[in-house]
Amino acid sequence: MVETRQSDGQSDRRGSGVAERDPIDLLLEQKKKLEQLNSWFDIALNNMVRGLSMFDAQQRLIVCNKSYREMYALPEELTLPGTPLAEIVRYHVKRETGRDGADEVAKQAKWLADHVAKLAKGHPFSHIQDLNDGRKFLVTYQPLADGGWVDIQEDITEKRRAEEKIEWLARHDALTGVANRFHFRETFENALGHLHKGSSLALHWLDLDCFKEVNDTFGHPIGDALLKAVAQRLRGSVRKSDFLARLGGDEFAIIQAGGRKIEQCERLARRVLHDISKPYHILGNTIAISASIGIVRAPENGKCADELLKNADVALYSVKSAGRRGFEVFHHTDAGRKIDCQRRLESDLQGALSLNQFELHYQPAVSLRTRHVVGCEALIRWRHPVNGLMSPEDFLPIAERSGAILDIGRWVFNQACMDAAQWSGDIRVCVNVSPLQLESADLVSDVKKALATSKLDPARLQIEIGEPLFDRRTAGTIEKLQELHKLGLNIALDDFGKTSGSLGNLRAFPFDEVKIERSLIKDAPMHEDSAAIVQAVALLAQALSMRSLAEGVGTVEELDAAVRAGCKKVQGFYFTHAVPASELGHVLSECQQKLAVAA
Repeated sequence: MVETRQSDGQSDRRGSGVAERDPIDLLLEQKKKLEQLNSWFDIALNNMVRGLSMFDAQQRLIVCNKSYREMYALPEELTLPGTPLAEIVRYHVKRETGRDGADEVAKQAKWLADHVAKLAKGHPFSHIQDLNDGRKFLVTYQPLADGGWVDIQEDITEKRRAEEKIEWLARHDALTGVANRFHFRETFENALGHLHKGSSLALHWLDLDCFKEVNDTFGHPIGDALLKAVAQRLRGSVRKSDFLARLGGDEFAIIQAGGRKIEQCERLARRVLHDISKPYHILGNTIAISASIGIVRAPENGKCADELLKNADVALYSVKSAGRRGFEVFHHTDAGRKIDCQRRLESDLQGALSLNQFELHYQPAVSLRTRHVVGCEALIRWRHPVNGLMSPEDFLPIAERSGAILDIGRWVFNQACMDAAQWSGDIRVCVNVSPLQLESADLVSDVKKALATSKLDPARLQIEIGEPLFDRRTAGTIEKLQELHKLGLNIALDDFGKTSGSLGNLRAFPFDEVKIERSLIKDAPMHEDSAAIVQAVALLAQALSMRSLAEGVGTVEELDAAVRAGCKKVQGFYFTHAVPASELGHVLSECQQKLAVAA
């Protein structure tokens, strides 16, 4: 029975078809698989973007990848298994700093001891490593159970640059590169918070004059280039301890460290104004621009940022109101209330046109030769809902500063031409043009449209410009005057004799008429020197083929003085005040009667 079972068992093993494998074959197969795994591991390890290294508990290198070697430019002998970390650190420090003395080695040994102590806590940690070539590595250490560790080296240079760029943009003006409004406010409040007894600072609030006209005339690309050039000059004007920012548009601010004395503030303001006012040469254009500066001092003019900024704005607005191109140090007066009033008017001006609150009054000018009214000067009035009828001197300077003068001036041309078209005879209408209007690219087309709409003969339109224009004249403004003259318009120089540059300005353009400043006419009956000046101007105008008009004639004596001086035309209260167009017919008759009496 036993033999039978054994025979059956052998038969089963043979019948199963499973042959026992040679142990050597098994070992060879396992070795092949291991080699394949090692190959795959090596490929994966050395194709990692991040650097990787592994060290044992004795701080000896177990393995590192290609990225690790390249990131630190390690020679091959320092990347072999068993290399002490101390040798790698020593090589890296020497390569980066050139230091390799005993003190440096001791310092590295201390760093290694601290490093091992951190690893012993069993928690991963990271640090940023900065290289001399500007690269930044994020190194993350992962402790292992046997006392060794794995570290991952990530090159975060570009990421950090992008983050720094974003952070920079958040605090700087992208166009000019100086600090922006946010960074200014942060710095200003911080500086105020650190003021101690006996210390101070000053804030210069700067606004470019007539920058909008530069944009309108030359275009925004040149306007942007001008802002960059201004910022560059401001950098050169301030000290390293000062802080410069662009607050938006054409506004800049300077925080002057230690500006305790007014003289210090004034010196910086003068330097800034001098540097800014030098001509700019941008894309083939020569551009001149000026600035206005309001200055406050802390803590004298306020202790908190909001109070100081408000007072700086008051000082700046005061400079603008006085004609720009200067600076003012804030003083505690009633200036704030005055500025608030002006700002309310500025706000009301924006809607005055659409609400039909403007009207034109006319003051005749008479010819002493023909004894007839030959022209009427259009003088704007504002029927303000609260202040009543306002004279131009009360609101036109505000309109000029805000730029509203351009729309108002366009309306004046249209209305004056429409009114004059209804007058009989050849009476001219005279319209004053501000410097801002003359600098505008639309002036000539505005005049053409007004003439075409009203069908007024161009010879019956006279534009009058004041001498302040010549402080800002450019080739473009002279070209506009010449183009208007070619249309057939008459052009007059207003308020001749008010400034010292009068005679030189007469040569700038062949004016048709010179209006002699009223203070000279007023003094002529009583002072021989004034009478002589009036006569000289009248003779000069005649020699230059120009008419002379005496402004502000208010009495018979002043009229006689104008006649004796040889003036060709007169205008003033002696004949009439400026009146609405509806009353002009009656006033013209009165003028004729007074002329008859004067004859």
